[in-house]
Amino acid sequence: MKLKRLAVFAAACAIAVPAFAQTIATVNGTAITQAKLDQFVALLVSQGAQDTPELRTQVKQEMVNRLVAVQAAEKAGIDKQPAVTQEVELARQGILVRALMADYLKKNPVTDAKIQAEYDKIKSEQSGKQEYKLRHILVKDQKAADDLTASIKSKKVTFEAAAKKNSMDPGSGKNGGDLGWGPASNYVPEFAKAVEGLKKGEMTSKPVQTQFGWHIIQVEDSRAVKFPELAEVKPQIEEMLRQQQLAEYQQGLIKGAAIK
Repeated sequence: MKLKRLAVFAAACAIAVPAFAQTIATVNGTAITQAKLDQFVALLVSQGAQDTPELRTQVKQEMVNRLVAVQAAEKAGIDKQPAVTQEVELARQGILVRALMADYLKKNPVTDAKIQAEYDKIKSEQSGKQEYKLRHILVKDQKAADDLTASIKSKKVTFEAAAKKNSMDPGSGKNGGDLGWGPASNYVPEFAKAVEGLKKGEMTSKPVQTQFGWHIIQVEDSRAVKFPELAEVKPQIEEMLRQQQLAEYQQGLIKGAAIK
């Protein structure tokens, strides 16, 4: 297993251990303890690794290699270089911030009740909204859009064929302008407004201008938005609420600090 993540874990695990802790190796008289090895392994396991004898052997060797390099750096005075001390301080601050936030979330967990309430709120906001199966043709200027609109209306060419030949949108153009299903809010305001003004099977009577160019839009179908079950979106809602709580907590810390 690759142990690149140990570079980060090493700093996180740099805590004091009892003097009587079991020593598993020494490097120039400096002990590597069983407790620190266990910490490294626990961190790797939390990332999905399996706690095996092979993993522990690899971790032990990595700890030895790292300590040898650290001692060499300290002997050369590299740890005293301004750029290095600054980087070490930034790493220390980062570890403390992450630990603070983790401690806050541990004491203030996102409860199932909060998740349910947020789910109900979002579901209520989405109630009654429509989603559309769309096609569009994107061209550079209005004249080209007008000409294509006229050709499609007179059935000289199908919408799909016109899109494949003329649309500047590389993603949908090759598929006959197909944009698939989605709410109007997925698109820029001018486009969304035009979509919401069309019925199933209708096409815009006039091209719609957006920041991307001129669009001819067709609504192939529409339906009420089907909201997912709580189980499907619970992890995303939980993470969103965690981030909100952390942001509010951090703002509270900032407001309570004497900042000049």
